[in-house]
Amino acid sequence: MVEFGTAGIRGPVAETVTPEVALAVGSAVGRLAVNDEPTDHPEIGIGRDGRLTGPALAAAVEAGVAAAGATPIRLGTVPTPTLAFESRGRYGVMLTASHNPPADNGIKCFVDGQEFDDAREARIESLVDDASPPADFEAWRSPRRREPLPDYRAAVADYIREQLPTDGEAAICDGLRVAVDCGNGMAALSTPQVLNDLGATVVALNANVDGRFPGRPSKPTPETLGDLRAFVADGDFDLGIAHDGDADRIVILDGDGEIVHEDSVVAMLAGYYTRQASSDADAGDADAGDDAGDANAGDDADATDPVVVTTPNASGRIDEQVTAAGGRVERVRLGALHEGIAAAERDGGSVVFAAEPWKHIHPAFGGWIDGVASAALLAGLVATRGLDELREPITERPYRKVSVDCPEAAKSAAMATLESSLPEAFPDATVSLEHGIRLSLPDGSWLLVRPSGTEPYIRLYAESESVDDLVATATERIETAVDDTAGAAD
Repeated sequence: MVEFGTAGIRGPVAETVTPEVALAVGSAVGRLAVNDEPTDHPEIGIGRDGRLTGPALAAAVEAGVAAAGATPIRLGTVPTPTLAFESRGRYGVMLTASHNPPADNGIKCFVDGQEFDDAREARIESLVDDASPPADFEAWRSPRRREPLPDYRAAVADYIREQLPTDGEAAICDGLRVAVDCGNGMAALSTPQVLNDLGATVVALNANVDGRFPGRPSKPTPETLGDLRAFVADGDFDLGIAHDGDADRIVILDGDGEIVHEDSVVAMLAGYYTRQASSDADAGDADAGDDAGDANAGDDADATDPVVVTTPNASGRIDEQVTAAGGRVERVRLGALHEGIAAAERDGGSVVFAAEPWKHIHPAFGGWIDGVASAALLAGLVATRGLDELREPITERPYRKVSVDCPEAAKSAAMATLESSLPEAFPDATVSLEHGIRLSLPDGSWLLVRPSGTEPYIRLYAESESVDDLVATATERIETAVDDTAGAAD
């Protein structure tokens, strides 16, 4: 049995992501491509991160793809954003457990530059359960090799040059000093090279690919980034950057080695993209006015409804920056950025940026999560404007996350109780029930309460200048709702 989670299939290779599972998924993706693609023997790119189990699992996927009558393309060891880039116009399979420990691995499936949505994942699960026999032997394809990294790195650098054009021959990041902690992961093959291309002076740490992650654990956190923080603080750097194992996540440090809050990073990029879109729209309106006699002039004006898609737990500082720049924010459940992008576009919006904490989509570049593109754009913005200037308009209120124990069986009833008891505790708040219970207060404070999808907790997220008081009041209401619900069940 194969079951997708919020980030593909992920877990221990001895239990969850076994060679048998990889073979079955490869066969299912191959059959899906053969059924859906108009061409004979459609190509399916297969990439992997540096984990020790990657080569064997990639071989199993390759066998399944070939036996289904599709053509496996060996992409080798690549960042997940590179696999996504290479999957434009075709299918792709990435073997990675992202920030998980070395004994884990995972499978992510892509089509046309985007991770599979729920419907495609359900088709894969169904095809695995179906267990159809292999294609006729004459339909089996031999694998081919492709090296996508050079094209991907060049594309990222070219995108940043388009976003931040310079006068004359000066490189965008000329004079910028950056320390990059690659975490023994896929960033070692991408971020330092792209930043060098853009003119930055780069010092890379843990820049050898090693699936045991000897330099630090794969997940970049304040605790695991101690060496990078000290290195940046002791050196003459403008910026520090850290990635996870497959380079789709990013953490930013200032020149003092302090971590910039992930929501502030999102706010910087969201504000930048929204201002750019609003400026382009104004320019388009002016051009249309100048060419009023041209019947087609109005068709060339840019979209005037820039949208940033983010998640319910994201800070209100993002909304403040986007609204001030002339755009709007739409929220979608965690792990569903692509759904949010599609929904916003159906409503007539033009999505200029989408992000969860640490994970960003740059729609003008591609429809995938890309930590390398984020690193390059942030480096360019810091080089041209300075990090202090980028942070200055952002109001960074204290932020807290709390987990309240709650049995699985009590979650639904407890949340139903909280839908009334939480607003009663904060009568001035605006209430949204779309993704849990989110309360927005007039002073910019907010809180979100939602049940964990994987653990016996109700999660509380809060941001406020008086966050301790906010959390204390909300926690009391949550604990009361859980106790009452659990007691009634007993």
